[in-house]
Amino acid sequence: MPQKKRILIINPFGIGDVLFSTPLIRNLRYYFPDSFIAVAVQRKIVPVLENNPHINKIIPFSRGDFKQLSRESKINALKLLFRTIADIYRQRFNLYFDLSLEHRYSLLLKILRIKPRIGYNYKKRGRFLTHKVDIEGYKNKHVTEYHLELLRFLDLTPRFHNLELFLTFQEKNWARSFLGERGIKGKDLLIGMAPFGGETFGSQAKVKHWPIASYAALSDLLIDKLSAKIVILAGYKEKDGLNYLFSVMRNRAVDTTETSLMQLASIISYCRLVISNDTGPLRFANALDIPTISFFGPVDEKVYGPYPANHKHVVLKKDFDCRPCYQHFRVPDCRYQLRCLKEITVDEVYEEAERLLKHG
Repeated sequence: MPQKKRILIINPFGIGDVLFSTPLIRNLRYYFPDSFIAVAVQRKIVPVLENNPHINKIIPFSRGDFKQLSRESKINALKLLFRTIADIYRQRFNLYFDLSLEHRYSLLLKILRIKPRIGYNYKKRGRFLTHKVDIEGYKNKHVTEYHLELLRFLDLTPRFHNLELFLTFQEKNWARSFLGERGIKGKDLLIGMAPFGGETFGSQAKVKHWPIASYAALSDLLIDKLSAKIVILAGYKEKDGLNYLFSVMRNRAVDTTETSLMQLASIISYCRLVISNDTGPLRFANALDIPTISFFGPVDEKVYGPYPANHKHVVLKKDFDCRPCYQHFRVPDCRYQLRCLKEITVDEVYEEAERLLKHG
């Protein structure tokens, strides 16, 4: 295998999954400093990696993007597909990591004669890979560790484990201005809250949500007792939920639903603490080394929680025998009305917040 690597990594999933792969990227850059590293992700995820100095090229390339475009115009979708394939062919990649858990991407890369092809054999979908790990799903260890273990096929030992997200001076400056215009100064205790999210779960997203009423009560408690400033970390699709949250809060909080992904990440970088469901803003805070309190119900925090686990990241959960019930990328109907989340009390969260803030 030539030492001058031209590496392609395909990861067609959401924010968290893409950030979970940044330690793999960092290790590849360390071991192959002169390599050319390209990462293919969903078009909407591209900004999350744009500032990463370890990446040479980002390719907007996911099956979901093409399916969405084909609903608008099959001709345009095919044109884009062929342009992307031609671009990949021209890059002359000689090392490929497939994090997609399906066979279509590796089949394409096999047709383009790119090898070695390293990835996962999930439901026998790794048949076009040259090196693969048999899995039935992610369990018992973090997704990031699964990705790092792929390095063993190159006889490499992981040296870097932290998630990474990079912000520009312009992005940080924008966030400072945004917050300043809303009366938040540098000395203020700024706490971010992400009470929504879970887009990858589609119609089942709410199974990952701590109750809105609890977020409202916690926000008021933090404002009343600690003089905190609260910023609600949410996207434009969550505007209705945000309006309801504001209607049951006594105090005011900052609305971020009109911000972009990286603007949201830049706002998070000014927070002293982020309190979040299992969702994108939690990953941003994790990658930016901001202390977090997160809620995990059906999903296993050992697999999808903050990484690496340390004292800065508190996971709140109720360990009933039925959790975690999210297995093999499926979540069953809950017979217990999500008691694993609903039984986490506002007082419990407040105590953890106070402790984290006290110890920096």
